[in-house]
Amino acid sequence: MRYDGQKVLVVGLGASGQAAVRFFARRGARVEATDSSNPERLGAIIESLRPYLAEIHLGGHPDKVFLEQDLIVPSPGVDWRLPQLRAARHNGVRVAGELDFAADELRGRVIGVTGANGKTTTVSLIGHILREAGLRTVVGGNIGRPLLDMVEESTDDQWSVLELSSFQLEAASAFRCHIAAILNITPDHLDRHGSFEAYVAAKAKILASQTPDDAAVLNRDDAATAALAGDVKGRLVWFQRSRPADRGAWADGGRIWFEGRPVGSTDLPIRGAHNLENALAAAAVAALAGVPDHAIASGLQSFQAVEHRLEKVATIGGVDYYNDSKATNVDATRKAVESFAGGLWLMLGGRDKQGDFASLADLLRGRVRELLLVGEAAPTIRAQLEGVAPLVDCGTIEAALRYAAERAQPGETVLLSPACASFDQFENYARRGREFKRLVAALATEPKED
Repeated sequence: MRYDGQKVLVVGLGASGQAAVRFFARRGARVEATDSSNPERLGAIIESLRPYLAEIHLGGHPDKVFLEQDLIVPSPGVDWRLPQLRAARHNGVRVAGELDFAADELRGRVIGVTGANGKTTTVSLIGHILREAGLRTVVGGNIGRPLLDMVEESTDDQWSVLELSSFQLEAASAFRCHIAAILNITPDHLDRHGSFEAYVAAKAKILASQTPDDAAVLNRDDAATAALAGDVKGRLVWFQRSRPADRGAWADGGRIWFEGRPVGSTDLPIRGAHNLENALAAAAVAALAGVPDHAIASGLQSFQAVEHRLEKVATIGGVDYYNDSKATNVDATRKAVESFAGGLWLMLGGRDKQGDFASLADLLRGRVRELLLVGEAAPTIRAQLEGVAPLVDCGTIEAALRYAAERAQPGETVLLSPACASFDQFENYARRGREFKRLVAALATEPKED
């Protein structure tokens, strides 16, 4: 599709915004961009985009610019409640997200995965299984390649396996997934969506443009997800940890089953009961995509953990160090903690997302040696978990790691699983995780006292 002569404004110059600039410029649009960051922070990005941009506005979002456009494309990280976006819509300017434009041009078949937790691992696992089976597969969306960059090289014979966030889905109106999977829906991003109901509605949009020829894979063990069964327009496939009353994917007798056939082992190379759920969803999706049973089993066994998702970093002096920086909400941290029997030195904190930390209390009692609090949310976490375990205000990840390393005993575990966003001290969860890994690596090289 061409956009010759149209004035298009891209709001936000993260990876998705950069892809949008290139996408519309190549199709004849006059593209402007706006970002709240300062020029120093975006220097290299600005230079790479100059051939595509007519104008760029940094350090804020000028009201007048929004009203002069034919089309505005906010990046997923931009809040749709932004006053300038509201004013533009009120004045008849079309505001739409990247998914709607990809829907017109992305070739091949599409697998979309959403959920509060487990998206990246499941998408990566599906992509791995499909590739191992010899299918042309591209992984992207909210991870890897931005969706609008994927469009340029898509082919009729490919499978696009996409991680779709609530931010992307809330802006979508016409994006079709031939296979859609919803892993779980627990409170997250309430600071952005305003309510749990609005968050659920955003997730449910992954089903909205499906047809009777499509399939939806839903978690029957998760109440909020199971409640969306009535929205499914095509084939409904359940997954759950124990054998369901009707057909789907489940675990029983050390095996993963689909439609009554064994398609893998529950003895997985990725740790945690939550990763069994991810594997069940991935097995169901792969089977629906036509992957043979033996290839599903092989792919499940050869898959390796995704970075920042309950990733074992090192064992130093008999103490294990795990990086679970992607645990940016309470439910993700719950699943991480459930993966360990005890002896945990747990690092919690960052920027609060209105999380219910008190809901962790029963799980943490007797399992955690000490809670090491970091970042802005430390006072809130202390107030909700006082008395559950000893609490230590460490301030930073470095201080928390040092404290734990000096006290943890062989057989115990130091776990970064913050239950919070990273933006108070880091650019994103990946930067936080990489800093933790760097600090652990430095710890491993320190001379030991005699």
